[in-house]
Parts: sequence; structure tokens; C-alpha cells
Amino acid sequence: MAVHYCGLCRRSAFTGRRHLYSAGHRRRLRETLARLQEATAAARAAAAVADVAAAVRPYDPAEHDGRVWCPCCGRGVRRDRRCGGLALLQAGLLRHLAGPEHRRQTARFWRENRAEAALRERCLVPAEEYERFAQALEQALGEHQRREEERILQMAADIRETERRQRETVQAALQVGELYPALALQTEPELCAGPSVCRPPAGPERDSPCAAEQPGPSSMQTGPDLAWMESSQVLTFIGHQETEGKGNVHTGAKPPWLAEEEDGSKQQIGPSYEEFLKHKEKQKLKKLPVERVGANFDHTSQTSDSWLPSFGRVWNHGRRWQSRHQFRTESGEKKKKR
Repeated sequence: MAVHYCGLCRRSAFTGRRHLYSAGHRRRLRETLARLQEATAAARAAAAVADVAAAVRPYDPAEHDGRVWCPCCGRGVRRDRRCGGLALLQAGLLRHLAGPEHRRQTARFWRENRAEAALRERCLVPAEEYERFAQALEQALGEHQRREEERILQMAADIRETERRQRETVQAALQVGELYPALALQTEPELCAGPSVCRPPAGPERDSPCAAEQPGPSSMQTGPDLAWMESSQVLTFIGHQETEGKGNVHTGAKPPWLAEEEDGSKQQIGPSYEEFLKHKEKQKLKKLPVERVGANFDHTSQTSDSWLPSFGRVWNHGRRWQSRHQFRTESGEKKKKR
């Protein structure tokens, strides 16, 4: 008995080559060729586009590292090619489909699996078509590189222009300080220490620098700011703000959560250990059945030392000898009902 191994179905057939004409083999062959024809049609459509520049995109591993299974060659083929930091869409699959090795393996696959000869050309790419695509792709790469160089040069020019404007702004600020040196005269702390010091005094000292506002550009918004920066004027000190008898963490005092209480006793936070054990026992009792014996026993009842059990029935409330009377009462009622 001849044994034939089918690589497409991945199993051995004891009927020999008659397996190639079975329904299962023909169905798997159609499905495999349909997937290959779909991938080939998408690649040829990308090569037929007039603007091949759309096939050049930035490389993304998650998007452009996919593979297409070629059943003729028995291996996975990368769909896109990588050129530096760029991805060429459908270039890898087109190169494989137009290669001579794929053409030979396709002829062998068709011969071994008895596929229709009219479908073989749908899984191949002519060499002339791939050559045209390669030339257009090379031009698109050159154009993309030229645009990238222009963009980099434009970015460099923008950076130089920004630096030039910053230098001009700094120079203009320095020139303002040189043209109006009166802004730098207010350097003595006793003259400009605060509003109370700058009051116009009586007598001949009325003409002091703080007696009147300086006329001219010194009253502009940018003037005092530059004068304060250049003159290193001392700011007014109003003293430490401390509360009486108490400090804070900024003055070196102990934080309130570390300070001891006045009475010296530490307040207990949370339940005690005994209360925790009682709560734990109550939680255990909740898991027991409610109708168990002794669940409703009254533990608060008072019993003398001379009391002895009178061996009646099981009880939950009161004395045990009372359970005997309760049993007799219930048994008498039952007899009456009968």
C-alpha cells in the first residue's frame, strides 16, 4: 500500500496520490491559493499606483514587520522593506513574487497539488512590472530625502533667527540701562526701605532722590525692574513673625504629632486586645447554625448553689426542671389532637 504525505494537509494518506483529488485536499488548496492571490493582488495594486511616494512612510515595527505566508515556497515573506528609518510598503512581497526562485517553486507546487494552471499567473508578478516599481520607488526615496534635507535646513534657519532675536532683546535691555543711569542711583537701603521712609521730609531735604518721582522714562514699567536688577537693592525686612509661646516647624519647634500631651497619659486609639478577641468570637458564632442546641440560652438568669439538674429535656430558657413540665404539656396537647 502506497503512503503519500501531503504538505498542504499536513498528514499522510494511505490511498496514495488519489488524496490529491479528495474533497478535503481541494478545499484546503482553494483556501490557500485564495489567500495568496489576495496578497499578490494588493501588492500589484500598490505597484500600479502612479504616485509611488505614498509607499514611503516612517518605519514602525508594530506596523511594518508583518509577514505573508507563501505556500509555494513554504516560508513567511516580509511584506514591507526597511530602508534606514523608512518603510517601503509592499516592496518585500513584490520582490519575492517577481523572483526566479518563487517562479520555480510555484511550478513545483502546482504540479504536486494538481492545481488549475490558469490560476498560476495570479500568484506571480512579472519582472518588468517589478523593475518599473523599483525605479519609481528609487525616485520617491530621492525626493523624500531632498524634502527631509530642506526641512532640516529650514529648522536650522528658524533656530538661528530665534537666537538673533534673543540677542537683540538682551542688547536693547542693556542699552536702556546705559542711557538712563538714574535708575541705578537708588541703591541705599535707608532711602528706599519702604513707604514710611520715602515720605517727603520737611526742610531743605525735600530734594532727595526719594522726595519726588523721577520724571521721564524712569517711570516706565520696564525701568524700575531693570534698576532693581542692576543695583542689587536690599529688600525691606519686617522681622520674624512668631506666635507668643508657640513655635512652628520653620522655627525649629517640635511638630504637633510628636509633642507629648499635657497630662502625660497617652490616649489609646482603637479597640483593646480583649475587645478584639470578643469580636472575633462573635464572628465565629455567626457562622454556626441558628437552630443549634443552646443557641438561645439565657446566660443572665441567676442560679443558687443548691440547684441541681432534674434531667428533663433539652432546654434553652429557664431551669431544666421546667422543661419536664413543658414536655408533659406538649405531649398532652398532642394526645388531645389525635
